[in-house]
Amino acid sequence: MSSLNDKVKVAQILAGAEQGGAENFFVRLVSGLQASGRYSQHAFLRNHQHRIDSLRQNGVSAQGFRFGSSVHFLDHQRYLKALKDCDPEIVMTWMNRASKATPKGNYRLVSRLGHYYDLKYYRHADYWVGISKGICDHLIKGGMPASKVIHIPNFADETEVSPLPRNSFDTPVDRPLLLAAGRLHVNKGFDVLLRALVEIPDACLWLAGSGPEEKSLKQQCDDLNLNDRVRFLGWRTDVTALMRTADLFVCPSRHEGLGSIVMESWAHGCPIVATDSQGPGEVIADGQTGLLTPVDQVEPLVKALNSLIDSRQYRQRLADKAYGQYCEHFSRSVILSQYEQFYGSILS
Repeated sequence: MSSLNDKVKVAQILAGAEQGGAENFFVRLVSGLQASGRYSQHAFLRNHQHRIDSLRQNGVSAQGFRFGSSVHFLDHQRYLKALKDCDPEIVMTWMNRASKATPKGNYRLVSRLGHYYDLKYYRHADYWVGISKGICDHLIKGGMPASKVIHIPNFADETEVSPLPRNSFDTPVDRPLLLAAGRLHVNKGFDVLLRALVEIPDACLWLAGSGPEEKSLKQQCDDLNLNDRVRFLGWRTDVTALMRTADLFVCPSRHEGLGSIVMESWAHGCPIVATDSQGPGEVIADGQTGLLTPVDQVEPLVKALNSLIDSRQYRQRLADKAYGQYCEHFSRSVILSQYEQFYGSILS
């Protein structure tokens, strides 16, 4: 174990996709902890060079592995040797594959869950972090000791950004502008948003993201005669700048662990309308820090969007209240402090 004057050695393990919200937050959290000067961190992740480069630029030792199936035996052994060689005091795994690949050892093993995952991948851990209270309840109901489960949310990318020109992507400047972002997956409910847009004939939508539903959603746009009002932006690294540009952010998810995108909208002053799915329903105070509508229901979504489109003052009131909530409970400094306290508690 480290002495009080030594840095705590932490290994952060992520076997994630090339792009994604959890993957982006991994870089933010690990880099933020590194900047505190209290930790010597090793990041083990897939060979996505842009992420490895970002971590290294922030002073984190980063190494790539395949994290593949059982046929990648040699790569798995290489990972286990590298993990042992860095001699960590704390190992934190992110999501299923990394947790499955990482055994118990001479360290505190922490599994971090950002969704309601199958708990079979996590039972061997010593501690569990859930990014929402609902996920923590899921862990405890699944048999994890309540004393070893801790709730620590995500923080947003707080980098100052400037809005894009309102006419970006060939968008009419005199129309209400809605923004939605995320993986184009059925769980995100973007099909419901498109159906709602039919009943808001003046509005345009920027939809940022990529995923398996892209072809289906584009066909739906065509079928609903929405092609002149919807812009598919693909995967974007400037979502916070998009938020600074749009009038409203919409999160129509059917299932959402925390909805880190909620924190992004709060931090960047973009009023939000979200469905009452797991994460957004937990953190948004309806009518105060955003508007909530029932999952999979078009008409309430239309009503909520219209109520904000029609009132700049209402939008500003929600955005101001949400920003205050973010600063108090979800900001970078608050969440980093919670992780530092947690890491300290499990080593004491």
